[in-house]
Amino acid sequence: MPTVELRFSAQPEHVRTARLVAAAVARRAGVDEAVLDEVRLAVGEACSRAVGLHRSHDITAPVTVILTEEEKAFSIEVGDGLSSSGGAATSSGASSGGGPDDPEADADSEDEMGLAVISGLVDDMEVLSGEDGGVIRMTWPTVPATVLP
Repeated sequence: MPTVELRFSAQPEHVRTARLVAAAVARRAGVDEAVLDEVRLAVGEACSRAVGLHRSHDITAPVTVILTEEEKAFSIEVGDGLSSSGGAATSSGASSGGGPDDPEADADSEDEMGLAVISGLVDDMEVLSGEDGGVIRMTWPTVPATVLP
């Protein structure tokens, strides 16, 4: 069950809010303080990517961010709402096959770059695509709370 679920319209100004909420929930879940900047950056990149996909494909559904605290891990899922049957690039990086002047080819290149940035920030990352859209799932280990004597 999600600890926190965010839904926001595909506006770039909402990405900052998602980053701040993700960092706060990650801290509370027990993610190491040294990793919180990576959490913030990865969530910001994933949300920016989702906002870009929504805007370029005229998707009206909200961007979703699901933050889940588990026993030994903290995960964040960012959903982009771009279904795999839409005929455009999917979250797995499939190309629409356009030429060098094709705006969709540029968007595909930016999409792949965004995924590369995220994978550099997160050790455990999955990119999934389905009928409800694409999802980037990122997971970080949590440190158990120390009990003071």
